[in-house]
Amino acid sequence: MERNGRQAWPPELSEPLREVDRLRRGGRYTSALALARKLAEAHPEQVRVLVEVGLTLGVWGGQPEEALPWFDRVLELAPGHVATRYYRSLALARLGRHADAVVGFTQVEAAGFRKALVVHMKRAESLVALGRLTEAEADWTAALAEDPGNPWLFQQRARTRTRAGRTEAAELDLSTALAAQVGEAVDPELLYERGALRLARGEVAGARADFDAGLAAFRVGDPPSLLDALRQGQRDAR
Repeated sequence: MERNGRQAWPPELSEPLREVDRLRRGGRYTSALALARKLAEAHPEQVRVLVEVGLTLGVWGGQPEEALPWFDRVLELAPGHVATRYYRSLALARLGRHADAVVGFTQVEAAGFRKALVVHMKRAESLVALGRLTEAEADWTAALAEDPGNPWLFQQRARTRTRAGRTEAAELDLSTALAAQVGEAVDPELLYERGALRLARGEVAGARADFDAGLAAFRVGDPPSLLDALRQGQRDAR
């Protein structure tokens, strides 16, 4: 029996698929892939099995090109399988096929995919790669509507606005992100990026204050390159 282009799920496949996931999470990628392929050979029209082969290759194995044919097979069997269209779009983006990825993410959005936030984020990243900055900014704004106050999203929109030459709007985003951070929660990278914007506009005192604050907020585990950039910013803002 089939339902919406998919075969009914055999309950006896549930445990082997759980084993695939256990193997992946346990770092046994080769064994996980071998088991997933074996299940796919035995059940070539089981959508869920085919999806897991694609995910094992594309996500756990870092082989998006190898994953694409598996996602395509799923969509041939079940064109309305929205999650697979999302996974396929991610694989395309990882391969640098951003125009195709944007088309896929837009189809996923139109289908009402439940993870609207990640669709906006991933499409924005591909749009930035394509230089379509106005559309990318709109997606970052939509992502912020899904997750208001998220400092990382403000930072990404600020970077997009900076690339588009909208530095005042970018600085406002960084200031908004920083406004909610106090003490050890202050992100020195945000301070560096705001300081760099201010310095580029000739606001030397404000830039120096940001670089000083960024150095004070620098934490163990932050990238050494950020420390170097903050120190260079201090020197440039003298």
